[in-house]
Amino acid sequence: MSRPEDTLPPDLFYNDTESRKYTTSSRIQRIQSDMTHRALSLLSLASPSLILDIGCGSGLSGEILSQTPQYGTPGGPHVWIGLDISASMLGVALEKDVDGDLFLADAGQGVPFRPGTFDAAISISAIQWLCNAETSEDSPAGRLSRFFGGLYASLRRGGRAVCQFYPKNETQKKMVAQAAIKAGFGAGLLEDDEGTKNAKTYLVLTVGGGDLDGDITGVVRGMDSVHVMARPGAKAAKRGGDIVKGSRGWILKKKEQMERKGKVVKPSSKYTGRKRRVQF
Repeated sequence: MSRPEDTLPPDLFYNDTESRKYTTSSRIQRIQSDMTHRALSLLSLASPSLILDIGCGSGLSGEILSQTPQYGTPGGPHVWIGLDISASMLGVALEKDVDGDLFLADAGQGVPFRPGTFDAAISISAIQWLCNAETSEDSPAGRLSRFFGGLYASLRRGGRAVCQFYPKNETQKKMVAQAAIKAGFGAGLLEDDEGTKNAKTYLVLTVGGGDLDGDITGVVRGMDSVHVMARPGAKAAKRGGDIVKGSRGWILKKKEQMERKGKVVKPSSKYTGRKRRVQF
């Protein structure tokens, strides 16, 4: 049986008919609810938060976010903003009068929000669609890079994102995780029902704040079985090659971080980081 993302782009696959069929399916509603609750437990939010729902569709996940928070989060429901590429899906969400604000956008072209806007983000059954190139000028690597780069910039420092997705194979799973790491995230993978046809993969992402322990064999604090991927700079640290503040490597890293946040950065050259001679 072919996967939906192998047949048509999501904005064409989820037309009016398919969007309504997806939204009214009791089986889909149950699965989406379970996965959203699982993602919320992994986010481990301490207070009502502003959450970005990537691939929000008709608002099935958003309805869970709008309920009174669980998992030790007092003070009322979360506030959420949904982003999806399917106008038909968003149309159904509008008919249902969901609580979140809705944006029609392609996550493969980036996340169109100001830096540091969100406390957290979730994505349920969506990012595997980014692994397919829709035009000859595009590529899965480019789409994933733009998405994770934009997501990283849109989250506040210390923020966390949980992306549930269905990788086609181990190669695709690694491609997604490595794209997140390259964007600057600390990343961990969790498998529910591993080895079964109901297997679900969760990519747990953090923006600074020291939420991830260890590197490739560590676990996310308080979350046994979330296996942490190699973090940016982990290899250099193991070799004792920590970047010295003020060095060329340190400057280039800082410039890269600023670019990801959407700031204007002067181009690098062979003189970047070079010490000036003392003038008399």
